[in-house]
Amino acid sequence: MNIHEYQAKEILSTYGIPVPRNRVALTADQVERAAKMMGGHCVVKAQIYAGGRGKAGGVKVVHHPEQAADVAKELFGKRLVTKQTGPEGLKVRRILVEETVEIAREFYLSITLDRETSRYCLIASAEGGMDIEEVAQKAPEKIHVLTIDPFTGLRTYQARKIALALGLSGAVCEDCVELILNTYKCCLEKDCSLVEINPLVVTKAGWLLAMDAKISFDDNAVYRHREYPDMMDYSQLDPLEITAGKYDLAYIKLTGNIGCMVNGAGLAMATLDVLKEFGGEPANFLDVGGGATREKVAEAFKIILQDCDVKAVFVNIFGGIMRCDVIAQGIIEAASEVHCALPIVVRMDGSNVEDGKKLLLESGLNVQIGENLGDGAQKIVTMLAQA
Repeated sequence: MNIHEYQAKEILSTYGIPVPRNRVALTADQVERAAKMMGGHCVVKAQIYAGGRGKAGGVKVVHHPEQAADVAKELFGKRLVTKQTGPEGLKVRRILVEETVEIAREFYLSITLDRETSRYCLIASAEGGMDIEEVAQKAPEKIHVLTIDPFTGLRTYQARKIALALGLSGAVCEDCVELILNTYKCCLEKDCSLVEINPLVVTKAGWLLAMDAKISFDDNAVYRHREYPDMMDYSQLDPLEITAGKYDLAYIKLTGNIGCMVNGAGLAMATLDVLKEFGGEPANFLDVGGGATREKVAEAFKIILQDCDVKAVFVNIFGGIMRCDVIAQGIIEAASEVHCALPIVVRMDGSNVEDGKKLLLESGLNVQIGENLGDGAQKIVTMLAQA
């Protein structure tokens, strides 16, 4: 679960991490008033669920309130396209107005999950800013990584080692140590999968400030934080992903034209890989889970068909907890309800598999049965080419 920059900064400030004075605005008039509060000279920052806003024209320095209002009118309703949004971009509905700061140095700091070690890791670099990705690619030696032991946590001496590696000394170094420890505390207590400060800056006055911030929460821990659902900006999400969430379906929109319905995340990823191997382009990742009901399968199938990019459907199911005949009934129910005429290939195995195949073949749908994953992938690609 993602949140906006202004929300991330509100959270960080409660953990003693200093941030610039700022105010969020929903209209151009509010932007102008906020700019007056900042003294006129300020930064106007579009709020979307993606990085790279600066390069996309979503972050601008203004010198008087009227200019801030003009920039806001240009940004509100605009779709910002960055490397993280895809070609469709994300629409700007909120703007953060922030005081300007005289910056002496910029750094990068984040705590995120390391999937290989199943632990949090601290990542820091003295080369912070918009081009941190290029630094990681071209000069990886400038990136400092510390894997955190979950039993001992992040220790003061480890935080100090990172601060010294960033080239800090004296009082600023000790401030950085405290900031790093507080960032880790925030990460633990808020169940974050990512806390990123980029850039973390030292001002010319010698103060540390989190100039930009990004926080992502672990979706599996949202139930422990009742306030999180209210923090979500649904305008930033794909409507189909919102619908899928209501039925506890794991759905992610992709760029292809073959809709995929699978049970099990690992099987779903393998399915996408095999489709690509046979020349297909998946339109989505959709995991209905191991114990889905007929109703849940039907809703999942409807979600796939609501995507106008989908020209064919590939279903790959292993019926363990979930019986194959129940899967077939759900597919038939959903396809009949929306009058689906698209090519469909179903590869299924497991409990009541023959009953499930019989139901599908007698359904009147444009459906073929795949004997295995490779055969199913090849058939759906062929049917799509012939459609």
